[in-house]
Amino acid sequence: MKDIKTEKGKKINKKSLIVALDVAQEKHVVSIRCPDGREEKPFVVFNRRDEYDQMWVRISQTKEAYGLEEVVVGFESTGPYAEPLVHYLMKKEVKLVQVNPMHTKRVKEIRGNSPNKTDEKDTQVIADIIELGNYLTVVIPEGASAELRRLTQARERAVERRTMLVNQVHGLVSVVFPEFLMVMKDIKTKTAHYLLKHYPRPQDIVGLGYEKLEETLKKISRGRLGKDRAEALYEAAVYSVGVREGQGSIVFEIKQLVAGIEGIERSIEDTEERMREYLKEVPYSRYMLSIEGIGEVTVAGLIGEVGDFTKYKTIAEITKLAGLDLFEVSSGKHKGERHISKRGRPLMRKLLFYAAINVVRKGRIMHERYERYLRRGMPKIKALTAIARKLLGVLFALVRDQSEYVRNYEGIPLKKVA
Repeated sequence: MKDIKTEKGKKINKKSLIVALDVAQEKHVVSIRCPDGREEKPFVVFNRRDEYDQMWVRISQTKEAYGLEEVVVGFESTGPYAEPLVHYLMKKEVKLVQVNPMHTKRVKEIRGNSPNKTDEKDTQVIADIIELGNYLTVVIPEGASAELRRLTQARERAVERRTMLVNQVHGLVSVVFPEFLMVMKDIKTKTAHYLLKHYPRPQDIVGLGYEKLEETLKKISRGRLGKDRAEALYEAAVYSVGVREGQGSIVFEIKQLVAGIEGIERSIEDTEERMREYLKEVPYSRYMLSIEGIGEVTVAGLIGEVGDFTKYKTIAEITKLAGLDLFEVSSGKHKGERHISKRGRPLMRKLLFYAAINVVRKGRIMHERYERYLRRGMPKIKALTAIARKLLGVLFALVRDQSEYVRNYEGIPLKKVA
């Protein structure tokens, strides 16, 4: 489930009632286990209020009958399907926990020595894992953090849709005017969009004429493109090897796709504006924004992914959430290389990676550290990943200490804000 932040759990005590959920899109299988090992027969709960209420009555009655002190409800990380039920349970007196699907897959074969998979068996396996204490405590983001979580995910989906359409345009343009891609380089620019909407075929460029083409490029690009680009594009159009058969239909689709890309870009801009508005409601965001090269959208995205930086006690916890914690596989005389686990939030890692690219630029805070990594022979991608880990630690420290960033932080790490 994505709409949560997690914290490592402890072994369940003898006064806890374990409720395990196998979550699905329309219905969930529920299993109740008492401390003495006795289990009720698993039952099904549909996504309806009356079914939720009936489930809670059964849980409450079992807890009262055995004189137990708390109810621990656990489930797998299964995307958005668990959210309605989790938000219902968070209003009750329960402890919500989450188990790693990789753990359930491995424990499943231990129980019964069989890879057999059923919803009833899954709930029993989840209960086993919770009983051993191998779970993560669930904390639901609230207020502005919850809004930023939704907006960050919406923006990412829009970016993915835009990338898909851009790839389709690439494929079609390479058929009717392949030289266009060589001259314009990036078809995501406003100038490229304008040309593809108004002059998508080589003969359209030739018909426009060289002088008019140069004037158009200067106007649309606001002076960034001029004579050289116009000459290259006009010559490419004159000698183009683009296909003419079926050209009209291809051009029709290109114009539709470009219009779709522009619509998505407007949607992304609107989403980012809302992210900036909600970011103002997060008091500690100003400490994170004090780092040069870290923009509002990046900070908003990170807060949305984390949920609430202030809920974490150590850098190790938040590093693990991002999947940037390190591991190695060593045995005997073999010493394995260290890698990041990637068992965390992929969008959080993506945001940190692009932020790392910004902060390693010349004059920025991580430039010297990045150069040291490269001089050691570290590959660029690995060096940027190391910078991303370091940057996350700095951001966490700024929030924890309520401090703004100071340039020479190795000598003066943090400046306390009054």
